[in-house]
This record gives sequence, C-alpha cells and structure tokens, in this order.
Amino acid sequence: MSEVYLRLRDVHRHYGEGEAVIKVLESASLDVRSGEMVALVAPSGAGKSTLLHISGLLERAQSGEVEICGNDSSQLSDRARTQIRRERIGYIYQFHHLLPEFSALENVSIPQMIAGVSTTDANKRSRDLLASLGIAERATHRPAELSGGEQQRVAIARAAANKPQIILADEPTGNLDPETSDRVFEALSLMINEQGVAALIATHNHDLARRAHRIVTIQHGRIIQAEL
Repeated sequence: MSEVYLRLRDVHRHYGEGEAVIKVLESASLDVRSGEMVALVAPSGAGKSTLLHISGLLERAQSGEVEICGNDSSQLSDRARTQIRRERIGYIYQFHHLLPEFSALENVSIPQMIAGVSTTDANKRSRDLLASLGIAERATHRPAELSGGEQQRVAIARAAANKPQIILADEPTGNLDPETSDRVFEALSLMINEQGVAALIATHNHDLARRAHRIVTIQHGRIIQAEL
C-alpha cells in the first residue's frame, strides 16, 4: 500500500469568540496517499479553503494533528513550517499568480533557484515540466502572451518544480471554460500519477471531481466520503 503523505487527525478550527464563534472544522480527519488524487467538493463557506490552508501549514489548527510525510507539524515553529512548505508542498490556486515580468520558463525556475538549485539545472527541469504539460513551445512567453489554460499549466509546473510530495489545489480550473478545464485537469492528473504525489483538490466541478480517486466533503465540520 502506498505511503500516507498527508494526514489530518481530529483537527479543530474555529473563528471568533464566545457567542460569535464560528466552528469550521470539528474533529476533521483525512489521509491522502502517494499517487492519490482526492477531490474536495463542498458548498461555499463549508471550510474548503480553511482545510487547504491547514493542510499546507499556512494556518494553524486550534487542536489536532497535521502530519506531512509522517512528521507531525503541530508543534513546529513558524520557520520550520515554512521549510516544510518550501520542500514538500506545492500549491495551485484558481488565479495562477504568475510573475508577469518573467517568462513561463522563469516562473517555473525561480522557486527552484530560491531553494538553491543552479540556474542550469532549474531551467532543465522547468523545460521538462513544461514539455510534459504540453506547452514546451511557450517557454519564452510571458503570462500576458499565454491563454488562461496555458497560464494554469505553467502554474501546475511551478507547483511541481521543487518535487513536492503533496499538491494542494484550490479551484484550479475555476476560471476556465469546460474544454480548457478538461485539458488542465488531465495535465494535473498525469503529473500526480507520474510523480506519485498526494493531491487534495478543491473543486466545484462535479464532472472533474468524479475523475479523482475519491471524493470527500465537509459536513458539520467533519470530513466524510461523498458520492456525486
């Protein structure tokens, strides 16, 4: 059986105090394994973004455990959490957030160089990633010269640049038309299968969610299996 890369155990997260408290996650638990894509489908306000932020160590839970590749992060310092994010977690957002003044190649290479990879090695991996996503010929183009689907595929390549074990995606096809969404999702699926990452993907697109290995939702603060 494949290894659990992301594990949440009895995670609680609320906002506010006293009578104004809003309970978002209550004893939320989830395992995501290497090579597995889990689709997270839930109504707006149910806590999808909070769950992704806690899973990606961008936000702390009030209680519970968040294990990244077998290591409990709950008591780690902010600096240690940042290090784990940089080395083990890749993010894909609804808005690609590419750096507009840099080419597609440079957008994928920069995170690697920040992590200490040489420019030559970073550019080689970036070209390989862009090629695997079907946009090798767009490597020298800046984001404004790319279509929405091409921009999002560059964002996927950037998320994979530092060889993370976990990919977290928040509505990665939310701004794309159905045909482009399908191509982007296919590219993401291919990367997950080939590189063996664990992926948690929040989406409102039920057709795409059905193509994940399994679907979960959030009800009353808990993560439960779902069927669409």
